[in-house]
Amino acid sequence: MAIFNRTHTVNSSSSGSSPPPIKNEYNEHPYEVPATDTLATAVGESENLHRDLKARHITMIAIGGALGTGLIIGTGAALARAGPAAVFISYTIVGFLVWLVMTALGEMATWLPLASGFTGYASRFVDPALGFSLGYTYWFKYIITTPNQLTAAALVIQYWVPREKVNPGVFIAVFLVVILAINYFGVKFFGEFEFWLSSLKIIVMVAVILLSLVLALGGGPDHDRKGFRYWDNPGSFKAYKAKGSLGRFLAVWSTMVTATFAYLGTELVGVTVGEAQNPRRNIPRAIKLTFYRILFFYVLSVFLLGMIVPYDSKLLAFATKASTGASASPFVVAIKLAGIKGLPGVLNAGILIFVFSASNSDLYIASRTIYGLAKERKAPRFLARTNKNGVPYNALFLSAAIACIAFMNCSDDSKTVFGYFVNLVSIFGLLTWISILVSHIYFVRARRAQNIPDSSLVYKAPLGINGSYGALAMCILIALTKNFNVFTHASGTETYGKFDYKNFITGYLGIPLYLFMILGYKAIKKTKGVDPATADLFGGKQAIDDEEAEFLANLAARRNASTHKKQRKIYENSIGMLF
Repeated sequence: MAIFNRTHTVNSSSSGSSPPPIKNEYNEHPYEVPATDTLATAVGESENLHRDLKARHITMIAIGGALGTGLIIGTGAALARAGPAAVFISYTIVGFLVWLVMTALGEMATWLPLASGFTGYASRFVDPALGFSLGYTYWFKYIITTPNQLTAAALVIQYWVPREKVNPGVFIAVFLVVILAINYFGVKFFGEFEFWLSSLKIIVMVAVILLSLVLALGGGPDHDRKGFRYWDNPGSFKAYKAKGSLGRFLAVWSTMVTATFAYLGTELVGVTVGEAQNPRRNIPRAIKLTFYRILFFYVLSVFLLGMIVPYDSKLLAFATKASTGASASPFVVAIKLAGIKGLPGVLNAGILIFVFSASNSDLYIASRTIYGLAKERKAPRFLARTNKNGVPYNALFLSAAIACIAFMNCSDDSKTVFGYFVNLVSIFGLLTWISILVSHIYFVRARRAQNIPDSSLVYKAPLGINGSYGALAMCILIALTKNFNVFTHASGTETYGKFDYKNFITGYLGIPLYLFMILGYKAIKKTKGVDPATADLFGGKQAIDDEEAEFLANLAARRNASTHKKQRKIYENSIGMLF
């Protein structure tokens, strides 16, 4: 059991450096420690999580959460719609945007690792209403994506076992029971299991990238050195919805939206801070390495994909119509074009690992998000109860029960409705990024108002508040234009064609719902925005500082007795940059 699961009481006399009592909207009483934030400040041991996630767990979860079917499958649709240059540009820009979001989150998480994650930062630094809305929108996202991933896993298996022989519901039930068990046995077991799953995902992606490079250089059975041939013919851009420069711009923008949703999930490392050992070291490390992982796994893979698959390929057109599995992956198209036999089945097994790992981590995030809301008294209190392993079992069972809606996909008639439901909640990922950036902006304002220097930070966002302002503007723009195709002219005409009202409603309804929860909470609870001069930057911090000092002392004692210091340093400065 971790050492970070004790109940502490911090008062102004316990330390000469403790701040004076502060009274604000977040904490109406002069604080010792609010009972709504950190693990160390829980009301009782029955509501504490355990800090059992090690450094390697955190770093692997950080990259594993971002590597999903959006990359290995979704890039095909983007390539077919816009061309290789458009995909490369959009994935590079959005990758930089994601890095800005992660660095903003890292600065807050290392200052004060809250059990409630980034919903706690929104409540503390901006407005409790924003924390309420953010928490529920993020929970909605993951209680829908969990069953969606379970369905995807069942469909992938149909590559070997047709649904005529075995109903997909059987595989959905098996996967649901397995991920529930993994999450129930404690975060240490979950972290270890997800570490190896994410390791396999990374191995698959590295193999796919190396294979793509080999094929681009003519190392396949066809011995065709493609190079940048497909950038010249059929071309680097495919005009979208219009001709000329406008069509090329719309092509880039349409794939930028696709790239955004491919990156969603990177921020889930912010939910793990409440269960991370030594979060002030491990969280910054995971975030710093995010930049290199984005560059390698996303930007490089889409760049190579554009070299080995032409956007007008008939095989690619077929792949984009497939639901999931190997037949839907553009990398399988490249394998078929090169004349390699047998590999599609191997890659399908890799895709199965992708979706199973995603469903496992999605259930974890869903349970921890509603747990954090319960800790802040924004959800029923019983959802904050934990078992002896530090698992919020009521929150876990509730999230798993809702995941049973995956069984509705066993019926063909319900798939369309479920697809609209997924489209509805997908906007919540962007709204999460927006909320994180707003929280960081207010956090910086509060630090400046209270004269807290940058030198006191364990980790500082490299581009600071200006980077958050820029990323915030871009996220808002993408959120407002994610379904822009319903507003544009049909290609080669001056008419708008048939208006897709279903796509419009499900694509944008999340925004007014998000705003409604903010305004509704403010109206009912009579909350006000947090004044930067009185924002609670220190509540519970002393207890975490004490626990961190104890953990580091124990860690130093163990390392002094270890003979593997040199090997650890070599690992962290080499392969550890990716793993």
